[in-house]
This record gives sequence, structure tokens and C-alpha cells, in this order.
Amino acid sequence: MRIAVARLDQTPKTVVISDLSHDGRGVAHWPEGHAQAGKAVFVVGALPGETVVVQQTGRSKHFDEARTLDVLDASKDRVAPRCPHFGVCGGCVLQHLEADQQIEYKQRVLLDNLQRIGHVLPGMVLPPLRGDSWGYRRKGRLSVRRVEKKDKTLVGFREQDPRFVADLRECHTILPQLGFKLDVLAALVDGMDGRRDIPQIEFIAGDAAIALVFRHLQPLGEADRARLAAFGQAHGFVIFLQPGGVDSVQPLAGEAPPLSFHLPQWNIELVFRPLDFIQVNAKLNQAMITRALELLDVQPGERVLDLFCGLGNFTLPLARVAGAGSVVGVEGDAGLVARARANAAHNSLANVQFHTADLAQDLRGQPWLKQGFDKLLLDPARAGALEVLKQLPLKGLKRIVYVSCHPGSLARDAGYLVNEAGWTLQAAGVMDMFPQTAHVESVALFGIGDW
Repeated sequence: MRIAVARLDQTPKTVVISDLSHDGRGVAHWPEGHAQAGKAVFVVGALPGETVVVQQTGRSKHFDEARTLDVLDASKDRVAPRCPHFGVCGGCVLQHLEADQQIEYKQRVLLDNLQRIGHVLPGMVLPPLRGDSWGYRRKGRLSVRRVEKKDKTLVGFREQDPRFVADLRECHTILPQLGFKLDVLAALVDGMDGRRDIPQIEFIAGDAAIALVFRHLQPLGEADRARLAAFGQAHGFVIFLQPGGVDSVQPLAGEAPPLSFHLPQWNIELVFRPLDFIQVNAKLNQAMITRALELLDVQPGERVLDLFCGLGNFTLPLARVAGAGSVVGVEGDAGLVARARANAAHNSLANVQFHTADLAQDLRGQPWLKQGFDKLLLDPARAGALEVLKQLPLKGLKRIVYVSCHPGSLARDAGYLVNEAGWTLQAAGVMDMFPQTAHVESVALFGIGDW
């Protein structure tokens, strides 16, 4: 439980940073002479090897929190942040760390989690997958807040203190067509009659269009709808409205152009809706699919199971390379499954099936589970896949490729596969899906014996 900031000793203190935490903060310990000497303190904006002056911002039983006031002795890996909002906006936490060191840090986080949580290490560490460090983000959610005291509407990500919305003029990780128009977007909302009724704006980009989805708590008047239409036309955005739940999303006017992206290596086009899940980084997504398929090494006639398949991001390329084999995709969101089936038909793929199932629940009644498979690919959410792994007939499989967006859940599941189910963690490595952030995306290959 944190103690209110007003009760903290906020006198500047000098500390030496020894490490980076899993969320990108510098790790130090209060020096001798401090009332809490030896206690760990996590410092925003500090890097290993640095001597910094800090101000305490939080306190808990086992550690304190602080922010950097001044860098007395800088790391050789420190660089000047590109974005003027760095340090306030919570969207990025590593802009001050050189790009090569960012990926080294993420590799260490992955290996540390595997060893500490799963009690396992890979036989081989895969080379990191990397792409553009800036302007890569094609999907996200911007918060909107009207601040009456400032007579201003804020549009941006949450601040490092998540109670507040960052007042952003620009974002260097969002696609530049939108990232350098955030001030214009904020001015649009501020000029609307319904500005107090818009809590968020989601953005998503296909190959040919960028969609903006305006969530609104009250119906928008004709004047506001006209303002949105003019904004979309002037800046090249497709505007959608969301008056209620996910199913309420509709184009502002008329028939919106379809949203899609191509996977040219496999001659596949994936069509999606504005609130569907797609991978944030388009270039990394293609590299990730390539690596996953190489690791899985599908042979002619083999049957492949793809769990948490979404729109078919892995399933359809797998079906393309499977040839005479077949692929089954399973996903819990019925809407995504419907669009995955439509995408299979759109790409003339007849050797693939899709099923809807909650993969965290009892699967004994699912007919697809009894079909028998040679290879398994899974790409779960942050919670991981332990429940489904415990229900699968793993003994019949030759290889498992696990794509992960959270190293902790991957480590836990790897521990189960290796230490309880008898598999070998043959290889693992990171993929820099979210440069400038502490987010760690990774892929792991499980097999029998060495690789």
C-alpha cells in the first residue's frame, strides 16, 4: 500500500543505479546514512551504471519509487529522447536507452523470467527480430479528457501516473500520418459540442487506410458529425463512431472502405474491422510469422493446430505452406472466427478450418481436440496458455511453437512443458514488436531432444 506523496521525504538524494527492472526503471538501493538504507528503490529515467539525483515519489513495504532529477554520471548507452513528451507520457519508457541496448535488455528479461519462474533455459538463444524503431505503431487507444481548469481537451496516452492523460502534440511511435497530428485531433475534439462525451479514440491502420473510432457516451449532433466528416476528408482518415459496445461500431456516413493488410510472402490479404486485434507492428508481424513457420517446419501432409488464432494471422500462412496438409484454428471470440473463415475463403484456402472455443475452460467436449495433430502453434494473450496446455494430447505432437506477449506467463508455461510434460525448450528469443517500450514479445520452440 502506497503512502500519500505529501508524507514522503522528497529531499533530493543521490543513488547509484545497478540494474533495470522488468518495466524499464533503474534499480538502486538507498545508501548508508539514509533512513531506509539498503532498501530497493525503482527510479524512472535512470540507467544501469549511472549516478543520479532522485526524488522519492512512492513507498511500499518492500521497495520505494523515485524519479530522476539530474544525471551526475551518465551511462555510455544513454541517448537523447526523440519525443518532447518523454518522461511524462507513459507510452514509452526506454527512449533514453540506445536501441541495441534496448533489445539486449529485453533478451535478458526473457532469459531471467525463464530461469527464475520456469526453472528452464533454452538450448539456443535465437537472434532478436528487429524492425523500425520509430513510426511503427498501427493500432492503439488514445484517451480523451476535457480539463475545464485549463479550458482544454487532452488527447493522448496515459501519463506515467495513469490517473492523468498526457497532453500530446505528437507521438514518434505511432504511424507518422497520425502521430504528428495529435494536436490537430485534440483541437477537433475541443471544438465539438460533445467534447465532454468522448472518452477515447481508437486508431487502426490497414495498408490503404487509417481508421479512427470515436467512442461517444451521448448521441452526436449534426454539427459534430459534419466536423468529423470534414476532419476525415482533410487528413485522410476513415471515421467510425462507437455509441455503445464493440458491436455498435459503424461508419460515420455511408459505406466505409474495407480495412486490410497483406502478407505478400504468402500471397494473403487479411480483412479486419476497426476494433479487431491485429499485431501493432506490421513489419515485425511479417518477420514473426516467417520465424514461427521456420521453427514449426511443417512437412507435406502434416496437421497443424493454431490456438488463439484471431483473424488467422498465423493460420492462413500455415495453410498456404501446408499444401496437402491441413490446419485448424481455434479462437474464443466468435466475431474473429467468423472473419477468419471469411479470410480463408477470400484467399481461396480450402485446407483450413476455424472453431470457436474458450481456451481457458474445459475442452473435453470439443470435437477438434480429438482429431490428432502433428504440430502446435499458440499465440495467447498475457495470461498465457497453461489451462489449454494441460488439456491437450501433447504426446502426439512433434513440435510446439509458442508466441508470447508476456515473458512471465511464457516462463510459467515453459516450466510446465519441460518439468512436468517432458518437452525440451530447444530455442527462444525476443522480437522487438514495441521499440522504445519495456514490452517483451518472444517466441519459443519446444521439441523432443536437442534441436
